[in-house]
Amino acid sequence: MSTSDPLVVFTPSGKRGRFPVGTPILTAARQLGVDLDSVCGGRGICSKCQVTPSYGEFSKHGVTVHEDALSEWNAVEERYDQKRGLAKGRRLGCQATVQRDVVIDVPETSQVHRQVVRKDASDRVMVMDPATKLYYVEVAEPDMHEPSGDLERLAEALKAQWDIAPVTAPLSIMTRLQPVLRKGKWAVTVALHKGHTDDSYQILDIYPGFNEERLFGLAIDLGSTTIAAHLTDLRNGTVAASAGVMNPQIRFGEDLMSRVSYSMMNPGGDKEMTRAVREAINGLAQSLAEEAGIDAGQIMEAVFVCNPVMHHLLLGIDPVELGQAPFALATSRSVSAPARGLDLSALNSNARIFVLPCIAGHVGADAAAVALTEQPGQQDELTLVVDVGTNAEILLGDKARVLACSSPTGPAFEGAQISSGQRAAPGAIERIEIDPTTKEPRFRVIGVDLWSDDPDFEAAAAATGITGICGSGIIEAVAEMRMAGIVDASGLVGSAAQTGTDRCITEGRTHAYVIHDGRAEGGPLITVTQGDIRAIQLAKSALYAGARLLMDERGTDTVGRVVLAGAFGAHISPKHAMVLGMIPDAPLDKVTSAGNAAGTGARIALCSVAARAEIEKTVREITKVETAIEPKFQEHFVNANALPHATDPFPILRGIVPLPDVSYNTKGTEAEGGGRRRRRRG
Repeated sequence: MSTSDPLVVFTPSGKRGRFPVGTPILTAARQLGVDLDSVCGGRGICSKCQVTPSYGEFSKHGVTVHEDALSEWNAVEERYDQKRGLAKGRRLGCQATVQRDVVIDVPETSQVHRQVVRKDASDRVMVMDPATKLYYVEVAEPDMHEPSGDLERLAEALKAQWDIAPVTAPLSIMTRLQPVLRKGKWAVTVALHKGHTDDSYQILDIYPGFNEERLFGLAIDLGSTTIAAHLTDLRNGTVAASAGVMNPQIRFGEDLMSRVSYSMMNPGGDKEMTRAVREAINGLAQSLAEEAGIDAGQIMEAVFVCNPVMHHLLLGIDPVELGQAPFALATSRSVSAPARGLDLSALNSNARIFVLPCIAGHVGADAAAVALTEQPGQQDELTLVVDVGTNAEILLGDKARVLACSSPTGPAFEGAQISSGQRAAPGAIERIEIDPTTKEPRFRVIGVDLWSDDPDFEAAAAATGITGICGSGIIEAVAEMRMAGIVDASGLVGSAAQTGTDRCITEGRTHAYVIHDGRAEGGPLITVTQGDIRAIQLAKSALYAGARLLMDERGTDTVGRVVLAGAFGAHISPKHAMVLGMIPDAPLDKVTSAGNAAGTGARIALCSVAARAEIEKTVREITKVETAIEPKFQEHFVNANALPHATDPFPILRGIVPLPDVSYNTKGTEAEGGGRRRRRRG
């Protein structure tokens, strides 16, 4: 490879490399260890290696992708498209070859190891007061002596029998109203939707006679990286099915500002991202309906929680203003609208959508949902709630006052921008321990319940393999390296001579720690590099600095309780998070996981119209702290680069975990005894 060769960037893995012109995309993927399926040997038969090239300017990746970045459509692709069909924009990775710099998205269906979307629905008793309910009514027949329309008499019946008024109906209901009334012999069941700000009702559907058909709603956590949806029964709040997919917008940029930049640099880029996410939501709705064995027409509502950039792109609003001060939202209020206005065709044709209100320019509806779930304003002790993700939302409060901010942690916590990193999928290392004496690791991978030092591990892991390391795994790996004395307080990885283990190998002027060497069996070499440590330091520093700003505002150096929220937060070990300095010093029994609090908030709002009114009021009472303009943010950020911290003492942590007092600063010279690569089975 030469520096003049085209650059190929794969998403969502973030892996990149330069390849000569004419290199098949499948070959580039294999050389980089990208998870791209193929079973036909590159003959264009199996279609497993489908990829989607993205075009335009990608400031995040430092490339501009032109229309001729890949070879032209060839006869093999043409034949396959005629026989089986290729989705618009897709190419076969074995046939398309590199011509210029290119960004390639590997869709979930082309990945061997599918991502494990961890935004599961948390167990919670729901207070049922849904906005959409069924009502049975008996309507007066038309009378020549008292002329009135069928809709008006239906409204009168709802008023008389249920005390419901006023009632409106869309044109699609009026076109069906008369035949349904007559088929039901003037008795019908109507699905009515009530707004949370007034007493108005809208008819969403109408059925002849008495109908007991269940109604469903979708609670959707629309994240930067993943979209999780829970199909919820609107009678009792139970979750009938859950599913998640990668957010297809990730090919336009892994973090929010990259997507804003893509919109700025590429005319129509916002519409492209809007279309991609709406298509993904339609696909989720269809698959959930099939899994639950229901007609998708029974899905009457969808409630969304999301950060402000996702909020705008979902609604079809260009997010450009969120990329520059003063970070103005198009609206901070909740949004209630017809689903068909968002092209959500997989739902009932008259279904409604509800998007929770945003708190401020970079603290969105997802943070509002977390506030609805965790109720920091109702706590006696000062509670810090951290929703860990690509963009972290942080709440700090008690009964006196609630503060909020966001911190751009980036995708490192999700396993992206990590040398051996990957999304959470079978085969990914998710847990790790390092013996402080021998410096030897043991680990667990997703899909296998055994640790790697168990005699039966190799056989149990044969199906998944050992493929990389996911977000929770890299957190534990770096923290374990610090506790074992492999990494010093500044984040430097020591040499083999300095650490006493030849698992520390030389990489240029720095060192890396070998977790697993599977090259003898055709697998990957999985290491934690100096660059990986730096990526984690930057992410955790942003997180801690945001929390410290809120603590400064409240005039405190301590918090009573820490709640780790979010799909990723649910899998973080409190001890390892504290060793890294991701969160403030606190007793470990005061650090708890709330699971997918944002998704739970979406379900609460789906099941209760009163909760919608409550959160609308609550967000107006939360004080927003803008990290981008706070002068102390940079100071807190720099101090938080150390592991766990340069100035904050962390006395509780040090009483639990002894941290070795080592320093590997060689003042710019390479340490001696860099170690040698050796083949290990892990």
